[in-house]
Amino acid sequence: MTRAGCPVCACTWPGATRTHAIAAALRDDDLDRALSLGLMDADTCTGCSTDCRESLAAARDARTRAFEARERYRQREMRLRRLDAERDAGRALPSSRAATSAAATALPDAAAAALARAKARAAQRKPR
Repeated sequence: MTRAGCPVCACTWPGATRTHAIAAALRDDDLDRALSLGLMDADTCTGCSTDCRESLAAARDARTRAFEARERYRQREMRLRRLDAERDAGRALPSSRAATSAAATALPDAAAAALARAKARAAQRKPR
């Protein structure tokens, strides 16, 4: 914590040292420091000016929206990876089905021999 007084509005409220330190970090555009000091759960200082309190609330709201957007992005990425995996699994499935159906439709030996004889007779009848 830097100092008791608010660097933005010069408030000297005694119980708001943490809030004033957050305001100092925001004034210095040091968002990481403001977050580490507790920006997301800090109470506003009742002694600070309205503009000062509103700027702290605006910074907190902006971070909240950013965190929510990041979570939506992560959820979307997970959903897209899952859909890609399902699509890849679906693509692999037809090739295994084709192999299974080809094996199932293979002619028994007797039928294959009969087909070969029929093709041979047809070839003999064909005028050349």
